[in-house]
Amino acid sequence: MRNVGVISYATSAVARDVVHNEIEIIVPVLGEAIERSTIPKADIGFVCSGSLDYLFGGPFAFVAGVDAVGAVPPIRESHVEMDGAWALYEAWCYIQTGEVDSALIYGFSKGSSGDPLELLTVQTDPYYTVPLWPSMSDMAALQARAFMHRTGATERDLAEVAARAQRNGMSIDYAVRADANANADALLSGSPLVSDPLRESDIFPVSDGATVIVIAADDVARKHCARPAWIRGFDHRIDPMGFGVRDLSRVASATKAAQKANVSAGSLDIAELHAQFSHEELMLVEALGIDPTKTSVNPSGGPLAANVLMGAGLNRIGEVANAITAGGANRGVAHVSSGPCLQQNLVCVLEGE
Repeated sequence: MRNVGVISYATSAVARDVVHNEIEIIVPVLGEAIERSTIPKADIGFVCSGSLDYLFGGPFAFVAGVDAVGAVPPIRESHVEMDGAWALYEAWCYIQTGEVDSALIYGFSKGSSGDPLELLTVQTDPYYTVPLWPSMSDMAALQARAFMHRTGATERDLAEVAARAQRNGMSIDYAVRADANANADALLSGSPLVSDPLRESDIFPVSDGATVIVIAADDVARKHCARPAWIRGFDHRIDPMGFGVRDLSRVASATKAAQKANVSAGSLDIAELHAQFSHEELMLVEALGIDPTKTSVNPSGGPLAANVLMGAGLNRIGEVANAITAGGANRGVAHVSSGPCLQQNLVCVLEGE
């Protein structure tokens, strides 16, 4: 296996961008990531993106995003209709073939152009679930109740996660929801219920933006980055689509992915979890075998601070990589999810050297 490391990361997010379209949102973030990588754009071997045509409102709308990369020089390009983290997985696999030594990955969306909580119902079973049209928050609430019933977790436990996310959000410059004084009592009394037991503060804030990462192999990574964040474990697994054929109180696919990625092979300094709802963080800590007393969990605030659909998962890898490159961590895990109720899960272990 070739050593592949993250050498550059850039991101942006706002609550609602009424001025720029998707291409205009991507361009400056793309330029920043390429500049930080110090690899000339013409020398980057592969480009892969992640986006969601449903948000744009038309088929093959992702092609417009390629305009942000530019027509010159010609590129090898691919796309996944998923979070950009799966685009990174594809790029990592491509580098393993030896065909290329570097890759540019980006994920983007304008969540404010519609109602993501209602829109993403279309990813569920078209015969048994879609006709009922449960929103993302409705489905997440079902899972939250199942988890709370099994473990004894309370609404206060969820509020503590949400409050910490808002406080941690103060540490990043792209937070959409951040409050240095956030606390569980205030959220329990002041944040309205959306889908019982989930309150507005327990649910991700709709965000517009983009995330870009540059990865490179072996000596190319070492040449362009003083301390690359090396990908040491990478796996993704999926649970059944039907809610009635899996235990909603657990995340079996995340546990399996963590095992295959060798999360437990060493201590973890940082964990960035793609928890779009507060209870999901508690579930993922359990599923991945993380000890929150020894590992910093979502120090960026996670998706509860900013959640660009199709980019927030890629953010998790970028945030762990940033901490390693800056010397603030030596080993960390990034988790990314797709589908309702944590149906599909990707786990990426990164290390410094």
